Amino acid sequence: MNNDSLFKPFRLKSLNIKNRIVMAPMTRSFSPEGVPTADVAAYYSRRAAGQVGLILSEGTVIDRAAASNDPAVPHFYGAAALDGWKQVIDSLHAEGGQMGPQIWHMGIMDNHPSGWLPSTPFEGPSGLNRPDFNNGNTMTDADIADTIAAFGRAAADAKRLGFDCVEIHGAHGYLIDQFFWDGTNKRTDIYGGKTLAERSRFATEVIKEVRKSVGEDFALIIRLSQFKPSAYHNKLAATPEEMEQWLNPMADAGVDIFHCSQRRFWEPEFEGSDLNFAGWAKKVTGKATITVGSVGLTGEFLAAFAGESSAPSSLDELLRRMDRGDFDLVGVGRAILADPNWTEKVKDHRTAELRGFTKEALAQLL
Repeated sequence: MNNDSLFKPFRLKSLNIKNRIVMAPMTRSFSPEGVPTADVAAYYSRRAAGQVGLILSEGTVIDRAAASNDPAVPHFYGAAALDGWKQVIDSLHAEGGQMGPQIWHMGIMDNHPSGWLPSTPFEGPSGLNRPDFNNGNTMTDADIADTIAAFGRAAADAKRLGFDCVEIHGAHGYLIDQFFWDGTNKRTDIYGGKTLAERSRFATEVIKEVRKSVGEDFALIIRLSQFKPSAYHNKLAATPEEMEQWLNPMADAGVDIFHCSQRRFWEPEFEGSDLNFAGWAKKVTGKATITVGSVGLTGEFLAAFAGESSAPSSLDELLRRMDRGDFDLVGVGRAILADPNWTEKVKDHRTAELRGFTKEALAQLL
């Protein structure tokens, strides 16, 4: 199929990107003591040189002692880590790319296989990582207020360092998502509630703080997912009406782009329509959306982290949906992780040169 729609420029506030390809965030754990190295800068710069339109970083930790379960996940606070990120964005801009950090708090987590633990216990809305699995503290009002402020400081630092946008991680069972899900949010105060809309208060307060910290003209993305790693078939929003009640307050709070994570982008979100998550998010909010989920590869990303390999696959269905206007941008994860020149090869129809994905790609910064 004609792939011109993938290679049209996209402009929104601080973003002015050359095509519709977004490098999706993927945890790499190559930043000792939370400080990104020159190798990390070179890893991202190779993707910019390979003509990726927008690069979203791996998840980066906000300034809360219990926000990470992995000592090699990069921080987005502190002089040493921010100096490392300055090297990343400057080298990437030199290659003509654009980038935003993904800022996160992991919430209640399983302990890291190495045995490393943060200096204070994990924290979340109710101490739960998944139903009936308690592995940390229930956040107090003061904890919540400080966490919201830490998200704002990280976003302000992103703008100060010269990044082109910022993404908040609200998906995949991490802290914001733990507030969304009734399986992990058992609170009876203003941050809990029986409805998804009520349980979204924490997210909207984070978004408002980030928006206040970066101003109106800086692009703000939030990544969301219906599924959880412990519940693949979960639906936070079971109907289009629930999705509207979930997403529109976040749009009103300041989100410019919804990054809609699915395991497989082609799967319909609700019965009676073939629209996927990103398609429905755009329909109910009117905001720009990013679709993501096994783009360009067989197999899905959670299985990949368990060691499953994937082969290149057709983009025809993606292009059909994009040409129809279902979404604005396309997140590509493992294919670009394995091959920094994936974008150029797709643009030039060099499909025979596309690489598959193997677990060995996770063990190095290609």
